[in-house]
Amino acid sequence: MAYSSSTRDFVALSDLHPNLARPNVIGVVIGKTDVRGFPDRKNIGSERYTFSFTIRDSPTYFINVNSWGREEYIRSLSESFRVGDCVTIENPLVQSKEGEREEKFNPVTPSCYKLLLSENHSVVKTSSCYEMDTKLLSLLHLPVKDPQDYYSLGDITANGQSLDGRILNVLAAVMSVGEPKYFMTSDKRKGQRCEVKLYDETEISFPMICWDNESIQLAQSWIPRETVIFASDVRVNFDKFRNCMTATVISKTIITANPETAEANVLFSFIKESAQSGALHDKMEEQSKESINLDTIVDVYTVKQLKEKALQNDGKLEPVFGIIYGYISTLDIDDNASKVIRNRCSVCRFMVNEMSNSCAFCGDIPSDSKSTYVSFDILVDLTDHTGTLYSCYLSDCVAEETLGCTVHEFLTLSEDKKTALKWQLLLERSKIYFKITLSPSWRTGLKVNILSCKLADPIEASQSLLGEGKRLHHVAW
Repeated sequence: MAYSSSTRDFVALSDLHPNLARPNVIGVVIGKTDVRGFPDRKNIGSERYTFSFTIRDSPTYFINVNSWGREEYIRSLSESFRVGDCVTIENPLVQSKEGEREEKFNPVTPSCYKLLLSENHSVVKTSSCYEMDTKLLSLLHLPVKDPQDYYSLGDITANGQSLDGRILNVLAAVMSVGEPKYFMTSDKRKGQRCEVKLYDETEISFPMICWDNESIQLAQSWIPRETVIFASDVRVNFDKFRNCMTATVISKTIITANPETAEANVLFSFIKESAQSGALHDKMEEQSKESINLDTIVDVYTVKQLKEKALQNDGKLEPVFGIIYGYISTLDIDDNASKVIRNRCSVCRFMVNEMSNSCAFCGDIPSDSKSTYVSFDILVDLTDHTGTLYSCYLSDCVAEETLGCTVHEFLTLSEDKKTALKWQLLLERSKIYFKITLSPSWRTGLKVNILSCKLADPIEASQSLLGEGKRLHHVAW
């Protein structure tokens, strides 16, 4: 099959071979990597740059395209198109693939060949797919793997560490897309990270991590609780800090948004039904307590050490999990219940705007009371012998465990009993598990989430004081 336009003929990707002189091809971009630099072995002290992408021109055929050259040329070429664009390539070099070695880092394709672009001889142009064959547009919604060949999120969770490091396919809906986080690597290169939460009929919150700019930009286009993705060749790993499995987008990964398959249609129906019934909330409640395994958190800090750690990282502090032996020094639960209890959306669990009765993610909330639920939302101060962390976040199930009562039980307490409850907790030496992140929008610049707060064993607490200054560790992702 060959595509044609008024000016040139395009060779079908399936008809390419190394002896074909000066071919022109057309396809829709279904995958793309970031630009990378490598030391140039021919010119010591300089770097060569490269990036690759994958184009498709039929339901059964797609091919990888590689480009090498000067930084200016490679960056300019990479920035000229994105995943989902239609491109024409004039005069690429058709070369045989290097088999398993090449497919270890690149998408697996049905073609025996790959295309190489030359700055001096090849030309890449973007075109409106509507100006070409409209069939190219539909290819964006066809997975590159068998649509039945995937793991459910529940399967991945159930198999746990036995799948650690495996590369597999996932079909899931998008629950939320996080904001991109930017940082500097140890070798002074700029990096980025974005976390997407996935869900399906078997699992309500499964993290997928994007480390490259291309996949992060693609993720920003997904609509939470409306977009379904088929992610082929993602790597799954066990995250010991969160005690859960995660997926990572790698250079082999190709993600198909809103795939047109029978399996995806079933998931689309589940999204719609669960959003209407609020069924997601029940599963969220079941899993919220299990999201982080406290047994994996062993590093003990003082307040002073944490503040110093934040100052030393020039605004690039990664989330730190740890333990503080201290006490709650401010706990205003007997003042006004509306200050410590909030309505949350039953679908996504985010707080509902009380004035507009709307959820920032789900839109307007129906008058049906099942659409929202009440939850603790308390700001407390944590103090030890070195200082105080102000406005720490104590919420939801952790707050219920700390206070020893549910929200509904709390609402039935008299003011005197609320005051008595407060003084049971204030100034009592506690073992406090926390997660701390830098947050410029947070009132103190440091956002502290309390993961657990229970009365400390006196001997254990005194031993931690004796070991002060010896246990400050860097906690990575």
